[in-house]
Order: sequence, then structure tokens, then C-alpha cells
Amino acid sequence: MLDFTNFFKGKKVTVFGLGVHGGGLAITKFLSKYGAKVIVTDIKTKEQLASTLEKLKDIKNVEYVLGQHRPEDFSNVDMIIKTPGAPWDNKYVKLATEKNIPIEMDSSLFFRFCKNPIIGVTGTKGKTTTATIIYEILKSAGKNPVKVGIGQVAVLDKLELLKKETVVVFELSSWRLSALAKEKKSPQIAVVKNILPDHLNYYKTMERYVADKKNIFLFQKPSDMLIINEDDEIVKKFADESKAQIIKFSYYPVREGKSVYVEDEAIYLNNGNDCKKLIDIKDLKMRGSHNVSNMLAGIGAVFAYGVEIAEIKKAILEFKGVPHRLEFVKELRGVKYYDDTTATIPDAAISAINSFSEPLILIAGGTDKNLDFKNFIPEISKAKKIIFLKGTATDKILEVAKKSGAEKILNSEVADSMEKAVWEASQNAVEGDVILLSPGAASFGLFVNEFERGDKFKAAVLGLK
Repeated sequence: MLDFTNFFKGKKVTVFGLGVHGGGLAITKFLSKYGAKVIVTDIKTKEQLASTLEKLKDIKNVEYVLGQHRPEDFSNVDMIIKTPGAPWDNKYVKLATEKNIPIEMDSSLFFRFCKNPIIGVTGTKGKTTTATIIYEILKSAGKNPVKVGIGQVAVLDKLELLKKETVVVFELSSWRLSALAKEKKSPQIAVVKNILPDHLNYYKTMERYVADKKNIFLFQKPSDMLIINEDDEIVKKFADESKAQIIKFSYYPVREGKSVYVEDEAIYLNNGNDCKKLIDIKDLKMRGSHNVSNMLAGIGAVFAYGVEIAEIKKAILEFKGVPHRLEFVKELRGVKYYDDTTATIPDAAISAINSFSEPLILIAGGTDKNLDFKNFIPEISKAKKIIFLKGTATDKILEVAKKSGAEKILNSEVADSMEKAVWEASQNAVEGDVILLSPGAASFGLFVNEFERGDKFKAAVLGLK
């Protein structure tokens, strides 16, 4: 077995992309700790990266090349570790490839060093909630799980937490999955929540996006398990390409094979022989039908791992949800405020909107990821008022609304800060209303990331008198 504690010692390693989201920061700290000579290079300037650099000020053996990339940092080193924003066809990645220098990501290195069972979760939306559900059920059942890559949780340093009996729960984005093709490794238990249009500013085509997602099951063995969404037209076809054993989850009864499904407003588990009721949906503490789907997927994964039904039932009754995902923030003067900042695509925001029967004031919009907002227009028109956050997605939504004659949307306010958006929403709300942040767009421009956007929403709400 490879020992990660000695693997990096004395190696010259380039971290390609430091960024402000924490990935490059975690990689740099890990490499320095285990004796690598680290070069961190980022096209962003020292000023733009100030918040991350402050957290690295005491880290030794690190050279920073900022505001530029130097060819020698990709041609005269032992390894490149790239962060997600750098595509595989980047000219510096190609330069390293030509020089036969290994190019890794934190995910490929983790899979290489980890000998423990891994439950991997992917999907366009819902993967963080699903992974958290899996973690919490395993923890409740005494299975010693470790979170890896869930939300903003780092990856490589979690190798230090692995014991003989540990099971890893790993949230895998399409970017992290892209690196697994090189290792030819997939998790022993793989969960695919859904596949919706996203990140098309990076991938350009859906086919390329789907191809990266497939790495979660392509290298599984016949003894491994694949949990798939039977209600998703793209995902359900993965069963035909997989060597693994299949567990399906669905909003509708699935009688054949192993499955987790909904019938008569309750969740059932089909173990392949008989079906057992687990819980009435009304007893779940999370809002939204999409969270029911997340729960179905999570139950499928822990059942595959061998958790007893009684343990599953106990844990799901206690699960309250994940921050920033339809998170209840506060009730003020009879108005309820919800943070759903991680709805960064229209489909996710639509799911959130449809989770409420109360009159809705919606805070939406932001930065575009080359997505189609045509179906978003009629859904957001259900809100009694919409306040947009300034950005390219908002411009695009307003343009589509103009073509379709959606007057309510065209008459909406556009705010250049979260404080202004929340204030405007609160001034238009009356008792019984819900104010929902569910943008349907990326956060860049006004915010560092979607989590900062959510934090600023919560701060603005808590600051209301």
C-alpha cells in the first residue's frame, strides 16, 4: 500500500490554481505538511487572493507565482495538482502532458491512497444533501464514517482520519470525477442523483459533462453497487452501461429488483424480496419534493452498505437538512425567510419555489453559466414579487422575459447588494409571506461564492429590525 505520508517528501509540486474557494488552500497546506516543495500559481493577483493568502501566511516551503503562469512551473516539476477551474485542455496542462509530468487532482490522489470503502455521491443538484444524509445515517448506526469533499469539506487531509473500520462518504463533482478516469477507479458504492444542464460555460456540451459524471460507475466491479435515479431520463440509462449491482430510487413504486420508492405518501424499501415501509413523508423534517428524492438516494446507499432497517428509520426521523439548502433562517412579523443559495441552476430554484404554497417573494438571479432560462420565466412568475441580484444571468432572464412579454418580471427590482435585496423584499412582505433566496444562477461578481451569498442573506435577515 502506498504511504501518503512519505509520497510527497522532497517532490517539487505545482498547485495549479489557488483560488478563493478553499480547494487550493487545503492542497497547499497538505503538501507542505508532508514535505513537498510547493509552487502555487494562479492568474489572479496577490490582492485578489488576499483572503486565501492570509490563511497560508505561516505555511513553509511554498513559492507563490501570482498574476501569471510560468512555463517552467509546468515543465520542470515532479507533479502538477490542478484545481477544478483549470480545464484538461488548458495550454499549461498540455505542456505538462508533453513533458510526461503527472497531472493530478485531490480526488485522484485520495482514491489512490485510500484503501477503505468509499461511498461516492454525484449529481447536478442534491449531492451535498444526499451525501450528508448518508453520513448521518452511518454515524447514527455506529459505522465510523468520514466526510470527504462534502460542501466545503477538504479532501486530502481526510486521509489522516482513516482507520481500519472507516467508511468514506465522498461528494464528487464532475470535475473531481474527471480525474478518476486516469486512476481507472470508481467508488464501491456510487450514487447518481440527477443530471441537469450545468457548467456549460466550462464543458460547452452536455455530452462532455455527462461523460465526466459517468466515471463514478465506469470502473466499478460486479460486486459493487450503483444507486440510480429511475426518474431521470439520462441517469436511468446508466444501468445498461454498469457492471455493478443496481438499486433504483423513484417517486413511483419500483417492484422489480432492489429499490427505494414513494407510495401513498410514504417511503418504502424493496430489498428484492419484499417491500417495507420506512417513514411517512409528512414526518420528514425537510421541505420540498427534491429533498424526498435526496432521502431516497441516501437510503439506497446505506442499505447497500448494510445498515439495518431499524437504524435507517431512526436516523432519517432525526435529519433536519443542510445549511444553505432551503434552510429556515428566521420568522419576523409573521414573514418566514429561507436560504436556498446553493440553487445555482434554474431547475434547482424551480424545485424550491414549488416547495411552498404560501405567497412568495423571491430573490433570484446572478451570474450566467451559459444556461437556458426559458422554463424559469413561468416558474418565477408564480412569486408575488421578484427581486433580482445584479449579474449576467439577471440580464439574460430579463431579455427572455421581454421576448415572452412577462410584465411582472420586467417590472422587478434589480439590487446590487444582498442587503438591498433583503430590505426591498422585507418592505413588500406581509404576514403569511415567505421570502426565499433561490437564485437559479451562479454567485460570482457580487459574491466570492454561493456560500458567501447565503451568509450575506442570513446576516441581512438577522439584521432586520
